Amino acid sequence: MSVSNAVEQLDAKVLEAYLSQHLDGFKGPVKASKFSGGQSNPTFKLDTPTQSYVLRRQPPGKLLKSAHAVDREFKVIAALQDSAVPVAKVYHLCEDSTVIGSMFYIMEYVEGRVFWDSALPEVSDNSVRSLMYQQMVDVLVALHSVDIEKVGLSDYGRSGNYFERQFSRWSQQYILSETHAIPEMNALIKWLEQHLPADDGRVSLVHGDYRMDNLMFHPSEAKIVAVLDWELSTLGHPFADLAYQCMQLRLPENVGKATGLGGIDRQSLGIPSEQEYVATYCRAMGIEKIVNWNFYLAFSFFRLAAIAQGVAKRAQEGNASNKEAIKIGAIVQPLAQYALKLTANNPI
Repeated sequence: MSVSNAVEQLDAKVLEAYLSQHLDGFKGPVKASKFSGGQSNPTFKLDTPTQSYVLRRQPPGKLLKSAHAVDREFKVIAALQDSAVPVAKVYHLCEDSTVIGSMFYIMEYVEGRVFWDSALPEVSDNSVRSLMYQQMVDVLVALHSVDIEKVGLSDYGRSGNYFERQFSRWSQQYILSETHAIPEMNALIKWLEQHLPADDGRVSLVHGDYRMDNLMFHPSEAKIVAVLDWELSTLGHPFADLAYQCMQLRLPENVGKATGLGGIDRQSLGIPSEQEYVATYCRAMGIEKIVNWNFYLAFSFFRLAAIAQGVAKRAQEGNASNKEAIKIGAIVQPLAQYALKLTANNPI
């Protein structure tokens, strides 16, 4: 099976034979269908006569160092099973890449709703929208309040200044993924390097990609039943998650698949303003205020741009998870431009 075909489909017979031996209660035959959303780790629904599962795998082919670590995803979801953070049950991790061509894990299939538009047009009641955004804050607070040692994740990330580590990682990843020169990204990298904040000692479990379309809501209630896509999770600074969420909400409708709220009248929809959203988080976390907010936002734009560039590079090489992934490369320059506007009061 070619790399591009392997991204889109699985060898059901090989998978069925493996799971019959390694997954308690599994009984075939199995039918695998790929979820259309997502650009990173290919994700499939596995249907059997008695139960449905979800399989997440590394994309086949050559990968950047430390990228697509589905074993880390499995570890963090398993650690959070009995916490206040809603996650799916995980069943099995296969680290043998010879079975289906790459490492993968199996978790439960959770019924629910995923919303790609942050304005929630599918929801007709403003009060329900307000509750959904409150849920987003509540779950983020729960995540950042997890006792890392108690759940066995004290070794889940390196020590030291989180933003220095992340800047080093993503600037290197960007350079390795660069397909053509983008002056705005080069300027942004230079500004961020010169404005990295001192380490304030805050450390928590961070999701790394906390946004509307990575949250599964109850089929009929304004309740989050599962946080999805833990690929970028680590031990880090909680403000990174909060700023990333707010960055996502600042984006206009035409940047990326998950649309933002840039230029939308939030009040008319029952959706909190960024100031209200951040204030709600701060109250719940016992924080008076957040200084250096524009840096955290600019860093979030930079990191998303670097991730998008990686997706575009994989598409160019033929092993991206989504066939439309190559289009993602077009958002790198606009993201860098948004970030540079935030740096206007802090020139190089």
